[in-house]
Amino acid sequence: MNRFRRALPVVGALVAIGGMTTLVSYSVQLYRLFCSATGALGTTQRVAADTARTAARTVTVMFDTNVAPGLPWRFRPLQTQVTVHLGAQTPVFFTATNLSDKPLVGHATFNVTPGRVGIYFKKIQCFCFTEERLAPHQTVQMPVLFFVDPKMATDPDTKDVTAITLSYTFFHSVKPKGATNLARFQDGPADPKLGEALFASACAGCHALDTAKVGPPLRHVFGRLAGSVPGYPYSKALAGSGITWNRSTLEKWLAGPRVFVPGALMPMAVSSPVARRDIVAYLRSLAHSSSAASAQGAARPPG
Repeated sequence: MNRFRRALPVVGALVAIGGMTTLVSYSVQLYRLFCSATGALGTTQRVAADTARTAARTVTVMFDTNVAPGLPWRFRPLQTQVTVHLGAQTPVFFTATNLSDKPLVGHATFNVTPGRVGIYFKKIQCFCFTEERLAPHQTVQMPVLFFVDPKMATDPDTKDVTAITLSYTFFHSVKPKGATNLARFQDGPADPKLGEALFASACAGCHALDTAKVGPPLRHVFGRLAGSVPGYPYSKALAGSGITWNRSTLEKWLAGPRVFVPGALMPMAVSSPVARRDIVAYLRSLAHSSSAASAQGAARPPG
């Protein structure tokens, strides 16, 4: 019995050490879970979709990119800042280049400032949740799809925020096994859903789907002869171009309207080839939806 009593402190110490070791082993994961749940230290939230209503209030989102020592990559945003409505799904693009002669795997960390808005900054699509491989001297463009929750405007701690900085830093990965290919965003199939968000962000100021605004309606643009919407005041150059809108011609038009059709009036271009690809995929999906709806209507019996 005396031996057992003398052993109790030793056993207790061993249990305590084991408990502390386990806690330390999981502390990083627990800390990350805590930050993700609370937005602590500007940790953004990840969501499957934008379920918020778009609000009238706007906020300016600025972008900051860095590469840690030991990773020979160049990493930049394609835009320095955007002004968005709270609740509006917004796509932005970043570019990364592997400057070395061998494939490398990086991992991006991220946060927003001021840190108190982290819980309201919500990402739908991003490159920052996985290990990412980039081939030697390869350059890729990759999207981030996000929105800022309108609840930010009603929180006493955040209602005065007018500007947010989203910061990324790429580090050399310590767990490169099983890394995904960063080029999937650029070389993979077109994404009509992302194209819809891009259309809303880049095109909807001048174009609607079913009515003319500054530009002609675009729901049925795929397969349409350029300059053929009745009553719309096209430039002579576009109206006489003889172009039929398809994937190739639309992508060339978005890349530089006045280069593709000298004398055209449209001043805006879409700089990202990935964005152009996805916008065209979205417009094409509208054409397919319209064709399917027409076929379904024709198949219905009269009455």
